[in-house]
Amino acid sequence: MTIVEITHEERAELAKALLDALGPLAAAVRARATGLPAERMWNAEPVEVALSVLSAWKLVDAEVKRLTEGAAATAGSYGASYEQLGAAWGITRQGARKKWPEAVSRPAAGSGSLRLFGGTVELTEDAAAGGWRWTATGADGTTGGSATGHRSREEAAAHAGAFLAAHTRATP
Repeated sequence: MTIVEITHEERAELAKALLDALGPLAAAVRARATGLPAERMWNAEPVEVALSVLSAWKLVDAEVKRLTEGAAATAGSYGASYEQLGAAWGITRQGARKKWPEAVSRPAAGSGSLRLFGGTVELTEDAAAGGWRWTATGADGTTGGSATGHRSREEAAAHAGAFLAAHTRATP
């Protein structure tokens, strides 16, 4: 993983830019909360002012998260992998997948069949339900399927595999 560092000067410039942007936001938040004009924000008890600033930072944090998700999705739409997203963020591939589960689009694998544990399973994408379904016939002849859609082809296959594992032929 590549760790991106910034210089002391860049950090100081970033802090100044963030504080410059935060001031008007904190004043507006405080004005809405108190009903007082924004220019009177600083004429309050220090704890009230500090809490207003903290509330404004929470709003900035939420916006940074939203923008970060957008940047990850954009990179994913251009072909970036979870490994690359993780490296850019300083986390593992698995961490990136967990942080931005929808960022990397994989081509639809389409419907298909699998043979497991002596049985067969058909996986189909259910566009109306926005997920995947499965129907299976176990090695012992038992049939089954999913009543609801699964979020991914892999999830549907895992459920179908568990069904097939439970319905193998009895050993004489």
